[in-house]
Amino acid sequence: MTYETILLAKENGVAAITLNRPPMNPLNSQLFKELGHAVDEIAEDDSIKVLIITGSGSKAFAAGADVSEMAYLSPVEVYNFNMGSRKTFDKIENLGKPVIAAIAGVTFGGGCELALACDFRFAAENVKIAFPETGLGIIPGGGGTVRLPRLIGVSRAKELIYGGEMIDAATAEKLGIVTKVVAVDALMDEAQNYAAKLAARPSVAMKMAKESIQAGVNLDSSSALNYENQCFITAFASEDAKEGLGAFLEKRKPNYTGK
Repeated sequence: MTYETILLAKENGVAAITLNRPPMNPLNSQLFKELGHAVDEIAEDDSIKVLIITGSGSKAFAAGADVSEMAYLSPVEVYNFNMGSRKTFDKIENLGKPVIAAIAGVTFGGGCELALACDFRFAAENVKIAFPETGLGIIPGGGGTVRLPRLIGVSRAKELIYGGEMIDAATAEKLGIVTKVVAVDALMDEAQNYAAKLAARPSVAMKMAKESIQAGVNLDSSSALNYENQCFITAFASEDAKEGLGAFLEKRKPNYTGK
């Protein structure tokens, strides 16, 4: 597939997807399609261990859904548009590899929802986060009303979504929306360094840990523990587990192969 709204790069086990609709990187149906295709490509590429998603430039990660495309859609068309975002964000959330959002500048609406679908959010100091949808007579439709309260709690999520309040990077970190705040010019270096650390870890164990956590938060405790046990057994049966346990006993550095 030829990408027109995103850039895809792969190096040293880390893939980087850059939203490329400058200067504000609004999310349209074509971008959702291309982003979903790129995530599928990464899922099938065993050489890639970690994914970073970022925006072109430092002015915006993504200023939200492309209102110029949405405004005049019929109910059926807007359903299809919204399902495009949902399916793509679900792919990101359920990718069997760690996903890091490296966000800078304006991160509004759908941009926030995209970041929430990632495992970690590294934010530049100039980040501005908001869910402005209710001020437009709509609500978040890309997972914001689901993922945000699970991340920061129901009351805080209602405050941000009901009021559309814009918050800065420091406040977002305090609320637990972002993982780490860094200088604007250090954002990608920080994301790449963390991605390299994760990429060096055994990929089967990383996949099973993510699956167990993702499934467990949606299950009752007993079912979650049973699912964790299944994931544990799968990880234990891997060649990497044998290598890791053997290296520990032999007091040497493990050599993981991703099998």
